[in-house]
Amino acid sequence: PEVAALKERLDEFVEKECIPAEEEYQAHVAQFSSVQTRFSMEAIPPCVERLKQRARELGLWNLFLPPHLILKVPDPSLRPSVSLSYREYGILCESLGRCPHIAPEACNTSAPDTGNMEVLLEFGTPQQKQQYLLPLLRGEIRSAFLMTEPAVASSDPTNLQTKLLKQTTTTSDGKMEYILNGQKWWSTGAMDPRCRFALVVARMEYADKGDSSSGSNPNNNDNKHGVHTIVLVPMPQPGVVLKRALTLFGYDDAPSGHAEVVLNNVHLTEENLIAGEGSGFRVSQARLGPGRIHHCMRAIGMAARSLELMLERSMEREAFGKYLAEHGGCQEMIADSVADLEAARCLTLNCAATLDVLKTPKLARSEVALIKYAVPEMTYRVVDRAVQLFGGAGVSDQDFCLARFLVGLRSLRIADGPDAVHKRTVAFMTLKKFQEKRTNSRL
Repeated sequence: PEVAALKERLDEFVEKECIPAEEEYQAHVAQFSSVQTRFSMEAIPPCVERLKQRARELGLWNLFLPPHLILKVPDPSLRPSVSLSYREYGILCESLGRCPHIAPEACNTSAPDTGNMEVLLEFGTPQQKQQYLLPLLRGEIRSAFLMTEPAVASSDPTNLQTKLLKQTTTTSDGKMEYILNGQKWWSTGAMDPRCRFALVVARMEYADKGDSSSGSNPNNNDNKHGVHTIVLVPMPQPGVVLKRALTLFGYDDAPSGHAEVVLNNVHLTEENLIAGEGSGFRVSQARLGPGRIHHCMRAIGMAARSLELMLERSMEREAFGKYLAEHGGCQEMIADSVADLEAARCLTLNCAATLDVLKTPKLARSEVALIKYAVPEMTYRVVDRAVQLFGGAGVSDQDFCLARFLVGLRSLRIADGPDAVHKRTVAFMTLKKFQEKRTNSRL
């Protein structure tokens, strides 16, 4: 009953307050034309802070936090009003996805902030939690996650070339010094004027080739997943250059946006490391599993809203002497969309329920990979049919949300790992299980 009441409050908040604010949000950002102004504090729509305050009042703040991390939140007032399982929060994510550019931020559940907060709760030092986690939990700042690189195929994380060089010297106060160099792109949130830190995935290198905190040669690629480290980089600071804002099918997603970032001799210390040297892959996987469930359920929210718009349009518009809903072709589009939507929802909630039981994202690797490629494709088809039914109105974002939804879902088939990588994982895990079954049956 408690979760049902929470969902009812959230649904009403999204439908009656967030969605009506979309026009205000877009009109405010549209006033700014240059890159400098579109990613400025002035470009942040006033409705954002208003809705954040309203979400706090309704008990809709920080709902993403899983049960095992809630008690680790240093300030009890920042803990969610209700402890939710992955499945329960997944259901709420669908509601948030109906207004993807406003509702998640209003409830402090936006990516990449949610994943970064989970990382700091699980692996952060007391100092990192005090300086960065608490302001993020309060919604006072934003953050970024820098992994993808323009020079290599980043879908294979062992290709990443950004270097974190451990020096042989220490700072004046005796702290071990590190120097970060590299280039990243598709760094979501880095353009946001409120961004105060980024978690950066980098390859460890050592000025002293014999140095290794892990007990093995860090420059030996035999252990490819053990050579990367995640480091917390305060922003803005000298050496972190926002080279350009990237557009997504023409959208710059201001005022948050996506950046190409140059890291030029960024000086850091051991206090900036997350979980120590060589823990990058382990930390990344811990944040990506639940995050992919969030992405998929928000995608389902977009598709559900698109289907409703399709139904409404088909019952209002006439062509060739009858309503669109009376044409067989339109009925087929509706039926296919219902099937895609229900299948996507069932797959994702099953994955979330599996994660609730197994607790560790690594053990639900196959289920997470399955939804990551299947759900964006199914929900994309739903929105694409809605665009087709709307005709000219569907391809413009000036009156309806469909064009933005279509772009977002198409990009989701690349973000957080492209389809091919996740299909590879599902095929590998399926073949492995079948091989084990076949071997056991022969014993």
